[in-house]
Amino acid sequence: MRNNLVHIGAKELNYEIRQIVDVAHKIKVLSKKDIYWENIGDPIQKGEILPEWIKEIIKKAVKRNESYSYSPTQGLEKTRMFLAERINKEGSVSIEPDDILFFNGLGDAVNKIYYLLHSEARVIGPSPAYPTHSSAEAGHSGSSPITYSLLPEQSWMPDLYELEQKVKYNDSISGIMIINPDNPTGVVFPNDIVSRMVNIAQEYKLFIVADEIYTNMVYNNTENYTRIAALVKDVPTISLKGISKEFPWPGSRCGWIEVYNRTKDSNFEQYINSILNAKMLEVCSTTLPQTVIPDIMGDSKYPEWQEKRNTLFKKRSEQLSEIFAKCQNVVINPPSGAFYLSVVFNKKITAKMRLRIKNPTISSYINSLLIGKEKSDFSFVYQLLGAKNICVVPLSSFVTNLQGFRCTLLEQDEQRFFHIFQSIVDAIEEFFDT
Repeated sequence: MRNNLVHIGAKELNYEIRQIVDVAHKIKVLSKKDIYWENIGDPIQKGEILPEWIKEIIKKAVKRNESYSYSPTQGLEKTRMFLAERINKEGSVSIEPDDILFFNGLGDAVNKIYYLLHSEARVIGPSPAYPTHSSAEAGHSGSSPITYSLLPEQSWMPDLYELEQKVKYNDSISGIMIINPDNPTGVVFPNDIVSRMVNIAQEYKLFIVADEIYTNMVYNNTENYTRIAALVKDVPTISLKGISKEFPWPGSRCGWIEVYNRTKDSNFEQYINSILNAKMLEVCSTTLPQTVIPDIMGDSKYPEWQEKRNTLFKKRSEQLSEIFAKCQNVVINPPSGAFYLSVVFNKKITAKMRLRIKNPTISSYINSLLIGKEKSDFSFVYQLLGAKNICVVPLSSFVTNLQGFRCTLLEQDEQRFFHIFQSIVDAIEEFFDT
């Protein structure tokens, strides 16, 4: 081409959660067996069924003509009023409907949030990191992500000393990103930890990006979890929420941001206005999912429905703890929120470590993928696919030096759940014994 067309941050755009799917499909064809999909957090694909009362609300909305029209750019006013009232009842901040902006899923919101930042303004985020955030943040600046560590040996609590030191000595850091409950670790940060992070933001005049997509999926120590709205004080903050995991309706592609303390800083307010202006160029987000939010979330059956879901996640978390209890080669912290588990290997991976793959064609294919990756967690993950038809995600793909993998708690069939994870434990023992 006459000129370079590639954005300076293009090489930072990686999403192994999806990329590994191509490998899994090849294994499915070669093995002629189904894949156990533990790579992606789609409750529907794992067998969860929406209750009829939610489907009935959606059916009624489908029959209304206005469900097919454009919504206002910021989102339906009725829905934004409903959400603002909920925040104002429980938060220490007060917001108006105009402080809420809808997107076509949180991926859309995340891209806007980072790409509309000044190219020299950075947002420091957790490691392990969720790649939608880390890739978009790194991509906007054309540099590697800046991270603070979540420590597996301390139940995945953030290294607050590291966080503050990086903020203190890197003037480009303009914001702190918090995922609570966290993906990929499943940790829920207690109030005192989040408050200390807010204090750092306040002292160094930073804003906060709080991904709270799993805010209603907390099932251990719930009394010590509070949404960021109640803790943020006067720090400018963007909270990300949505229905894809909560209803769950991932195919709706419906998420929104709630902006707290918008007018506390004029530069922050200009930045938020730029996000709104960018959204105006797209006209609006999808109307139907927005339409049903007040009726579903406002229904008296909704809290009971969420509690029922969380009871299953709590059970799965406890079951995983038991399954991995005798596995000496890993460190695990049973999840307290969301529906993910990050397993960390406590031994180094060598090029000699192997799983028995009976099919020679599959074995050859897996070996071709491992060239240059023999000493990484990709080696275990690819061999697990080849040997057991189980698809997980390498932990190192979440912007961390830790080796291991991420899986989910979503499997509805209990017998199938135990088969998957006992097979994983058996594979880990075989892998590290070779």
